[in-house]
Amino acid sequence: PMTMVPALQRGAKGGHGPIRYFVKDYMPGRSVVFGFTAPFGFDGSHEILLERTSAGESVLGHILRMDAHGMAKVKWALFYRPLHDALVEDALDRAEAYAKGVEWQPRPFPPLVRLLRWFASRRKP
Repeated sequence: PMTMVPALQRGAKGGHGPIRYFVKDYMPGRSVVFGFTAPFGFDGSHEILLERTSAGESVLGHILRMDAHGMAKVKWALFYRPLHDALVEDALDRAEAYAKGVEWQPRPFPPLVRLLRWFASRRKP
């Protein structure tokens, strides 16, 4: 069956795995801010922004503003943070290759990230 992907606009809901969010703010060609709705205890936002320098270059950035509460602190430190950091680095590497017009060459994830991805794939939804 075909899955509908919501348009990138303020209020759109989405997620991946156990992470759920909504689009808090969107400025096409400049930034998008996602507010977390799950998992429980993760309060904050995730922002992707594009800035143009005076030299005509572009800088792509990522900002995570989050407070974790209760068990979410432990889950963040042991599980989510290593996965998050590896995936953001991967996404930024892909964007850089695209901007330079070169073929993206994926780097292998570190052993801990590979283990966590394996573990996450074994969990039932």
